[in-house]
Amino acid sequence: MTTPLRLALGQMNSAGTHDANIATMRDLAARADAGGAHMLCLPEVAGLMQRDGAKARAQVVEAGADPFIAACREVAAARALWMQPGSTPVLGPDGRFLNHATMIGPDGALVAEYDKIHLFDVAIEGEKPIGESKRFAPGETGVVIDTPWGALGMTICYDLRFPQLYRAEAQAGARLIFVPSAFTVPTGRAHWEVLLRARAIETGAWIVAAAQTGAHEDGRETWGHSLVVDPWGRVVCDMGDAPGLEVVEIDLDQSDKARKQIPSLANDRPFTIARRGGA
Repeated sequence: MTTPLRLALGQMNSAGTHDANIATMRDLAARADAGGAHMLCLPEVAGLMQRDGAKARAQVVEAGADPFIAACREVAAARALWMQPGSTPVLGPDGRFLNHATMIGPDGALVAEYDKIHLFDVAIEGEKPIGESKRFAPGETGVVIDTPWGALGMTICYDLRFPQLYRAEAQAGARLIFVPSAFTVPTGRAHWEVLLRARAIETGAWIVAAAQTGAHEDGRETWGHSLVVDPWGRVVCDMGDAPGLEVVEIDLDQSDKARKQIPSLANDRPFTIARRGGA
């Protein structure tokens, strides 16, 4: 198969139970299929957004038993649709959760799995501190997937602030990198678009960022504005702040063209840092 890739971007307002989010996923998949999409992409915590610890603990299970992942696999096979269904919390080996993303093939098979490496431990002025690492364990491995359209990279949300991960995935061949996210409103307003465009420009890769949006039943509010950015840093899709679906045609050959013009991935040089001066 050659480019272009017809990619459906789903923007969600995820609920605090798996069943509600599975119903939304099924609807988005049906719309993606009807729109001729090859692949459906969903946001971070698409399967479950639940910050109440007890309610989350009562629902989160290991990845192999997770109902959202199972439903995504069933839908992908039924519709012969590739799916990158964002992420969902699953139980990790140390008893903490993992912020877990998958790539599912059109036969329903698990093609790849990725656990969020960089956890959102921040203290934004005027906001309550957020400590994702209190409940979640970090992943350790970046993932690049071989697909019929070429190599695609996986990241999640706060990973966006660590450009070394994107550069490493691009240097491993990724021509498109996923960033399923649930950005807060303050950080989304200030940093969302500029960070996504910067990662595209630095890597010469397409950046696909499906996002959560709106006021959620667990009390959180997310920024929305799911974006697709081309390898030259141009925003080709911005979904605003309403839940919904957009189908975007992506020519991955544009990544090769951008990298040929500005071969920064090949121009790395070793260096050291010298600290000078005195008190």
